[in-house]
Amino acid sequence: MPKPQDLKLPFVFAERQAIIFDRLWYVPARVDSPNFSFPGFADTALFGNENPLFIEYCSGNGSWILDKAKRNPTNNYLAVEMCFERARKIWSKIHNMKLTNLVVAWAEGLQLTQKYIPQSCISGIYINFPDPWPKRRHAKYRIINQPFLQEMHRILKPESCITTVTDHEDYSKIMIQEFLSHKGFQSLIEAPYFAEPTPDYGSSFFEELFKSKGKTIRLHSFAKVDQKS
Repeated sequence: MPKPQDLKLPFVFAERQAIIFDRLWYVPARVDSPNFSFPGFADTALFGNENPLFIEYCSGNGSWILDKAKRNPTNNYLAVEMCFERARKIWSKIHNMKLTNLVVAWAEGLQLTQKYIPQSCISGIYINFPDPWPKRRHAKYRIINQPFLQEMHRILKPESCITTVTDHEDYSKIMIQEFLSHKGFQSLIEAPYFAEPTPDYGSSFFEELFKSKGKTIRLHSFAKVDQKS
């Protein structure tokens, strides 16, 4: 059974480039890959079919998306995680669970999305417990911002939605404001624009951790709408 440390890239660090192999999609940060051509999600290097595709950004150790892929074999899932240690844990679990409908992208979310993900091809996006970066000077690192919202709007199919989950009250308010400031999204939840996740939503390491500490979990759901409206 593959272990995380079994994941080996087929080149040295200095020669790194984007590559897809063995259910891993690697996109090195701040590196151009002129020899890489995105083959399309229906290519056998990725999923080999045109089933609905869902993305989870900030997948962590992958417990949420691994469970989704296992329970929904007719959907495809892309786990996006920029931390190598976490990405290779997901990679090993994909193989050990024999999942053919899940690929892990070891990549920075905005870079991957801007460079390679086609327009209007994603059936849903999930962001579970992103780092809130609570200090003001770190705000630029938050994943929910206008440039990334615009990219997610571009890749979503019409009327598909983005779901975000956090335990952090201040970050919840910031995310809500960012979404409400974007003309291409409309909340599916009435004011105050969040609700607790239902039992069928799925669970993750961070959700169980924060619940054990008595924290309230806030789920937000925003649907793609025509920006001209």
